Amino acid sequence: MYSKKNLDRQARTGMVSRRDFLKTAAAAGIVASGAGALAVPAFGAGPEDAPKRGGHFRLGLSRGSTTDTLDPAKFADVFMQSVGFAIHNYLTELTEDGELVGELAESWEPAPDATRWVFHLRKGVTFHNGKSLTAADVVASFNHHRGENSQSAAKGIVDPIASIETDGPHTVIFNLKSANADFPAITSDYHMAILPEKGGEIDPDSGIGCGGYILQNLEPGVEAVVTRNPDYWKSDRAWFDKITFLAITDTAARTNALRTGQIDAMDRVDLKTVNLLKMDPNLEVNSVDSDQIYYFPMDTQAAPFNDNNVRLALKHAVDREDLVERVLKGYGRVGNDHPIGASYRYFADLPQRQYDPDKARHYLKKAGMDSLTVDLSTSSAVFTGAVDAAVLFKEHAAQAGININVRREPADGYWDNIWRKRPWCMSYSSPRATADWFFSQYYSADAAWNDTNWKNQRFNELLVAARAELDEDKRAGMYAEMQRLIHDDGGSVAPAFSAYVSAARTNVGHGRIAMNRDMDGNRIAERWWFKD
Repeated sequence: MYSKKNLDRQARTGMVSRRDFLKTAAAAGIVASGAGALAVPAFGAGPEDAPKRGGHFRLGLSRGSTTDTLDPAKFADVFMQSVGFAIHNYLTELTEDGELVGELAESWEPAPDATRWVFHLRKGVTFHNGKSLTAADVVASFNHHRGENSQSAAKGIVDPIASIETDGPHTVIFNLKSANADFPAITSDYHMAILPEKGGEIDPDSGIGCGGYILQNLEPGVEAVVTRNPDYWKSDRAWFDKITFLAITDTAARTNALRTGQIDAMDRVDLKTVNLLKMDPNLEVNSVDSDQIYYFPMDTQAAPFNDNNVRLALKHAVDREDLVERVLKGYGRVGNDHPIGASYRYFADLPQRQYDPDKARHYLKKAGMDSLTVDLSTSSAVFTGAVDAAVLFKEHAAQAGININVRREPADGYWDNIWRKRPWCMSYSSPRATADWFFSQYYSADAAWNDTNWKNQRFNELLVAARAELDEDKRAGMYAEMQRLIHDDGGSVAPAFSAYVSAARTNVGHGRIAMNRDMDGNRIAERWWFKD
């Protein structure tokens, strides 16, 4: 007997082709997971570990900016992502186990060639303003990210949509420009929140959603306050009465707030002091392996990074193992200058690039240089230890005749004023559900988050072709070639994948913690609770 979970697992591991997956699923009547398929947290053995309603949860987060906005198209970091998942719902969601299930979509099915997807909406869902969810809300919410003049960070992943139509109040039909068997996954993206429509449009700054919490206040760069939605349709989620999200960008201040009981949980533990936190009987440290990537994007259209020989020199000038050991304290693994980690279905195990100062000098000479001096912008806003990583890179690169001027930038405003503005800086990215999703958002020539300004014609041709390719072997080959192109020609030095390391007070309960994004897939507000 076939189950969707078994079919999903077989498809992810290549045990069944995409064509066979679609045919088998259709024959078995399997279209998507319904309300009862939401993952149940792995509660402890005793009743004291079971979820309980109530309490004021205070969450300290490492990011947050005075430019933060309620517009989902502009959500950029863990602060607004976490607020967004608290107040909004999405068509689909990734469970703690990484399975794609329905949220506002009760079910979905593709046309045989995967160019048309029909989503059936859950009935009885209401927005915080009392309006009932309809297909028109979904159309307006998606259209907010589409169009030639869209500035949405999700524009790259919705560009493949040719048109959206409705069939009654609870059915939405997405017509795609080409086949995409992975399309349902992108509807779980944190930008794709469903808001109520009026006159065919949404008010992106209203803060009105249909999630487990209702927005009470947002002070950008400082805090957001939400209270539990008494009419939330999920009976097994949204346990707290009230949540305050606090932007505490200074790691020491955030850690002190946790240890003194001013907050109940925090993200991005300082790995230099993680062992001290582990010794505190009132605290619990959580480490989750992930494909979160730390990288150094270069503007490939700006000198000297417009010469690939310079890019290759820098890629050979960093000691990845040393960085993982000294900066990440072993809470991570080496990267290979492309963003697709081992958990991705189409991961290509390319030869690992090594630290080689002589080879770095070789590429500098090919660029017509005996030495190189470049500025590198960094900030604690990128990740805890980012400044240390930049300084360590400087030490490594000096052995190759490369002088890196490390510029420490203010945490507040880094993502608006530095990232994608300076020729060379530091960044990070959480993993995505599919390789196509990541490539479309960061590497497509016109992607809003193409932070290397990389425009590779062959890559863009493959990106479009791979979406429409239903032959599993051919598609795997295309994704392998795309990873090689980024590895050999792309504009990022990507030396490490990092674990998610957070901490909470011991009276905070949770189930299995998701690895797809920081802070339990950014759904900590909905999934966690107080034990007593």
